[in-house]
Amino acid sequence: MPAATPAPRALYCPDDAIESAAPVRIVAGKFAGRTLTSPQDQRVRPTAEHVRTGLLDLLAADLPNARVLDLFAGTGALGLEAISRGAHRADFVEFRPDSLHALRANVALLRLRDRTRIFRRDALPFASALAADTYDVAFADPPYGSRMLDRVIESWQATRFARVLAVEHARTHELPAGAYRRAFDDSMVTIYRA
Repeated sequence: MPAATPAPRALYCPDDAIESAAPVRIVAGKFAGRTLTSPQDQRVRPTAEHVRTGLLDLLAADLPNARVLDLFAGTGALGLEAISRGAHRADFVEFRPDSLHALRANVALLRLRDRTRIFRRDALPFASALAADTYDVAFADPPYGSRMLDRVIESWQATRFARVLAVEHARTHELPAGAYRRAFDDSMVTIYRA
């Protein structure tokens, strides 16, 4: 479990692993400092803010005018932060009702309905159905401890549905080598490039 845990992507943990989380906020760009709504589901814990910040800093050159996909979107903080930092638009994929409610509230809060689409779907079949080069940047942060991330990476390797696939995972989760990998406490970010 990450040491500091205050920001975006939803991680699902057992009830006994939940800590009180700091509010989720946009860190940089046009919407910097804006606080986002979080799901009421106590099993959902956003990714640490420093992990999200580090990941988006690593992708800074890829974000201007990018078409972004946020799989397992949770609050939508990764996709919304990407727009805040210059991405053109973002599509969000989420199916949990509480997360969808928070995601819709966050899109409305930032007045980004015209630059976003929300898909109430399971991220795995959604990703596997994508054509090559549908997106410029795709984020995936499924529940830690599941093998869903492996399946998303397999889909990406088969079709290259985005030029860049950025994934967050537990440090102990073994994945295929990517173009770049960086550790943040117990979390790891791996970036794949087409």
